[in-house]
Amino acid sequence: MPGDEWQRFANVRSFMAYMYGHPGKKLLFMGQEFGQYEEWSEARPLRWELLQYGLHAGLQNLMRDLNQLLRDEAALHEVDSHYEVFQWIDFNDTENSVISFIRYAKDKQKLLVFVCNFTPVPRHHYHLGAPLAGRWTEILNTDDVRYGGSGLVQRAGVQTEAKESHFYPQRFSLMLPPLGVIVLKPEIPDTTETFDASPLRK
Repeated sequence: MPGDEWQRFANVRSFMAYMYGHPGKKLLFMGQEFGQYEEWSEARPLRWELLQYGLHAGLQNLMRDLNQLLRDEAALHEVDSHYEVFQWIDFNDTENSVISFIRYAKDKQKLLVFVCNFTPVPRHHYHLGAPLAGRWTEILNTDDVRYGGSGLVQRAGVQTEAKESHFYPQRFSLMLPPLGVIVLKPEIPDTTETFDASPLRK
């Protein structure tokens, strides 16, 4: 991993969240969950003593929460072998190194949005198409201080605005943490009404 120690750990946290956001089974080698520097070997024990250091303990906290998210959110585990449960929002922002995508459950009303900022630059008021109008909750942010991050989180949630973006009729205005991944979940009221999360493009 390039950069100083903070950047290396931030990159690992981002990559782990990126991997958990994609369909398919997850794979961790022993020691990856807390950032052991050396490659695992059957000839020696894991270096559990590294957990006394904040960045290592923070990475372990993130992996615990990612595993819980995988269990709790149907969009991440109900279907992981079919392309229809994954949809890009934007993969063309090469200037900012930001990509975003949607994960769906069998019930397309159960969805999550992942936004990944792969540069060490925080981005304020980042506009991105939203598949559903309304209020969204940031249910995971790899830059949370609990994970060893800088704490650039949106605890109050995000309200979409009625401006077209990325072929959707509404958009987010987001705060993206440096070398970070955020996961957004819509706050859907208890109602029998349905919505169409498909983009405007055909």
